[in-house]
Amino acid sequence: MTVASEKNAQHASFRHVIPAGEPYLFEVKKGQTLRLLDLEGNQAVDTLYYNADSPRERYDAQRTLRRQNNAYLTTGSVLYSNLGNPLLTIVADTCGRHDTLGGACAQESNTVRYSLDKRHMHSCRDNFLCACLHDGRLQKRDIGANINFFMNVPVTPQGGLTFEDGISAPGKYVELRAECNVIVLISNCPQLNNPCNGWNPTPAEVLVWN
Repeated sequence: MTVASEKNAQHASFRHVIPAGEPYLFEVKKGQTLRLLDLEGNQAVDTLYYNADSPRERYDAQRTLRRQNNAYLTTGSVLYSNLGNPLLTIVADTCGRHDTLGGACAQESNTVRYSLDKRHMHSCRDNFLCACLHDGRLQKRDIGANINFFMNVPVTPQGGLTFEDGISAPGKYVELRAECNVIVLISNCPQLNNPCNGWNPTPAEVLVWN
């Protein structure tokens, strides 16, 4: 469900542009609002969330989908943790729906889905690992099923998944209210082998309001 926000970007307390294909890790405090902004359109923003006060508590895709009884995320969706607690709530969304089934691209998936010579291409899982190692609070074991904001992954009648052209556009965004202190781990997806980024990864921006 598309719902626009009344927040003005000029009043944001924090802004950062994530270069195409790069990772970014930062914190959002309880009660703050986070906006993920698709600057140029059809850019998948792979994201994971953790309780900043206890990072072993993290986003749980299965629990989130089961509680909302929907395969996609949009306005009103609550993102639950592996302990059953709400981490964030989507409060505005101008894109309409977001994927949490397709997962993050990796060396292994690039090899299996495409070809052996794609193994060493830049991937979201590598981005997650690099950001975790640099920060020090998270490890390889903490990387679970993620959310693919702005990514179009239709579920087929047979229950399969397909990667299709994006449904986002320049300036589309999603806003989330933090229900606790949250670590936000982002990979601004570098994938070049399917249309999830329009075959051309581009920058994305994060904005935070108090």
